Amino acid sequence: MITPAAIIAVASSTALVILGLALILTVWRVVAGPTLPDRILALDMLTGIAIGFIAVIAVKTSFSLYIDIAISLGLVGFLATVAFARFVLSRGNIKSTPSASAANGNTQKRSGGKKR
Repeated sequence: MITPAAIIAVASSTALVILGLALILTVWRVVAGPTLPDRILALDMLTGIAIGFIAVIAVKTSFSLYIDIAISLGLVGFLATVAFARFVLSRGNIKSTPSASAANGNTQKRSGGKKR
């Protein structure tokens, strides 16, 4: 017969392996992300993975203070993501370059008169 403690041990070990794999892939996205929004999204994902690690350790050790730490990390991670998003929005369109808009034929001169 399998005991509940054995089920929790196997499930938490499996969860830690999966979270470790997710951590490695997400760190790779932070390093190799082609754009700044990709890196910001990966940093937000790292926060979620850290919360997952803390939650699994809380279940494995049955120490409930870790849950409070995970909740506060979630709040701080959310605020950091909002701050990064506002930073990206303040920079404007990051994909637009003068040569790309000229190649697409998007260059228009503004006239001071009314449109007809």
